[in-house]
Amino acid sequence: MEHQPMECNYSSNPMSQKKPNSLLTSEAKNDQQPVLGPESDIPSQFIWPDHEKPCFDAPELEVPTIDMTVLSSGDPLAVSKAAELVNEACKKHGLFLVSNHGVDSGLLDRAHEYMNFFFGLQLSDKQKAKGEIGYGYTNSFVGRYSSKFPWMESLTLRYCPDVQDIVVEYLVNKFGEDMRQFGRVYQKYCEAMEKLSLRIMELIGISLGLEQSYLRDFFQENDSILRMNYYLPCKRPDLTLGVGPHSDPPSLTILHQDLVGGLQVLTDGKWHSVTPIPGTLVISIDDTFMALSNGIYKSCLHRAVVNTQTARKSLVFFLNPRMDKTVTPPACLVTSKNPRKYPDFTWATLLHFVHNHYRVDMKTMDAFSKWIEEQEPNNKIQA
Repeated sequence: MEHQPMECNYSSNPMSQKKPNSLLTSEAKNDQQPVLGPESDIPSQFIWPDHEKPCFDAPELEVPTIDMTVLSSGDPLAVSKAAELVNEACKKHGLFLVSNHGVDSGLLDRAHEYMNFFFGLQLSDKQKAKGEIGYGYTNSFVGRYSSKFPWMESLTLRYCPDVQDIVVEYLVNKFGEDMRQFGRVYQKYCEAMEKLSLRIMELIGISLGLEQSYLRDFFQENDSILRMNYYLPCKRPDLTLGVGPHSDPPSLTILHQDLVGGLQVLTDGKWHSVTPIPGTLVISIDDTFMALSNGIYKSCLHRAVVNTQTARKSLVFFLNPRMDKTVTPPACLVTSKNPRKYPDFTWATLLHFVHNHYRVDMKTMDAFSKWIEEQEPNNKIQA
């Protein structure tokens, strides 16, 4: 997709005076770090095993679109129908779409345009935000893996509603005052997504037979994440992946993707495409919520494929509970037919596990459950 210059003027930003490099300028090479490029022969670290290589003829995923105005409609039948659709989708593959979500379209557009600016910076400038585990800038070569590199780069920001301007101050601290306007856009974006995520939690709560306020209250104090993903074109998209098969460790994902496409979801043993639909946001269940629902809802197993022509951008908001809040399912979701699936844990503990002990994949929660029971022998799954 071609993007017009955004209305914000970056002329006062010294970094914007440098030629956008798409990670390919001589200055980036002088950083003495391998970079993504349009080579016909991609580096071996990016080549995935045959059984994990992408398919480009994946059938379309059948996924419901939920009109979010239903919650304020005063129509109990409409709410019940929406909750039923959410229940069916979350049990099958963990993904649905929302429309009429209330997030300003201008904010969504600006957030995507500002990504063009950031990922067009010199590699050395972007790396001013590297160094913190789990947050900041990363590309495949600044991670901790030696193979199956993802064909992407990203910027990850922490968001806590009780910390004033946390996104703005982080970016200003890393890049200077010239990034304050950039930070304000993503601060507002996080605030809008948090508000929406709590409304979605009300609907999900209803779909599980809980009080409408139960999950909203659980996540009211949250320690969430915003991630900007940038997938460059690749001459051999048949050999690599933008990001490999995995489920996400947080609780709930709100994804806003551009119209390029590339998201695929695994269900019934096959990969399915999720084609972008303008005006909608993609909602998926994550590992922490799967545990909170006692395994009733599935954490969405997904991956991203790349293409030869067009860069793909996505903005991902991850809702998480407060770091020290115990994740344990409501009593009504634990029955003789559905006994406890996972031990109690905190988001801080799971975050530590995936940052220090385990590469996120499709079996993260199984590995985490085993690890936490080894670390905490008294924290056994109660039948």
